[in-house]
Amino acid sequence: MTAAHRPPSLFRHAEFETSVARPDQLPPPFAPEIAFAGRSNAGKSSAINTLVGHTRLAFVSKTPGRTQLINLFRLKNGAALVDLPGYGYAEVPEAVRRQWRGLLEDYLTRRPNLAGLVLIMDARRPFTDLDLQMAGWFAPSGRPIHGLLTKADKLTRQEQAKALREAKQAAAGLGGAVTVQLFSSLKKTGVEEAEAVIGPWVSPV
Repeated sequence: MTAAHRPPSLFRHAEFETSVARPDQLPPPFAPEIAFAGRSNAGKSSAINTLVGHTRLAFVSKTPGRTQLINLFRLKNGAALVDLPGYGYAEVPEAVRRQWRGLLEDYLTRRPNLAGLVLIMDARRPFTDLDLQMAGWFAPSGRPIHGLLTKADKLTRQEQAKALREAKQAAAGLGGAVTVQLFSSLKKTGVEEAEAVIGPWVSPV
C-alpha cells in the first residue's frame, strides 16, 4: 500500500498532556492506555516520536536515564500513549532506581485501563533480565505485550533475521500474548507493522 492510499494513523496528532512523578497523579482512568517501557537508551522516545510522526513529542536524550517521569500523550480518539521512565542505567543512584522500580511496578500492575505494553528493546540486546522483569510484572494481567526491536538498522539483514528469531523464542517462553518485531526510527521501518498490532488495543470495536 502506498503512502497516498494508506489510512491515516491512529497515532498521528498525539498531544502531550501531562508528566507525573507518581501513578496517583495520573488522570482518571477513563480511556485505554498503551504503556511504553524499555531500558535507558534503548530508543524508547525515538520510537514513540516515529509512531506519532512528530520529531519532538517525546524528549530524546543523549543521556540515558533522563526520563524520570511518567509522560502521557493523548490521542485524538481519547486513548493515550504512556511513556514510562527508562530502567537499567547503572549510573543512576540506587535510591532513584528503587523509586523508578516502584513507579513502574505500581503502574504496570495496578492501572486498570492499561490496554497493553510495548516493550522497547535494542535489537542487539533484546530480553535482558530487566526486560523480562517488566514482562513478568505485566504478563499476569493477560493483556498483550509487543516488543519493538529498535535500532534494527545497525544490523545486517542476516543479523536482523537472527535477532528476530531469537527474540521470538524468548517471547514464546514468557507465555501469553507476547509478540515481537524489528523496528528502526532512523529508517522508519516497522511503523506499519507496529500500528497494525498496537492500534487495535485502543481502537473502538
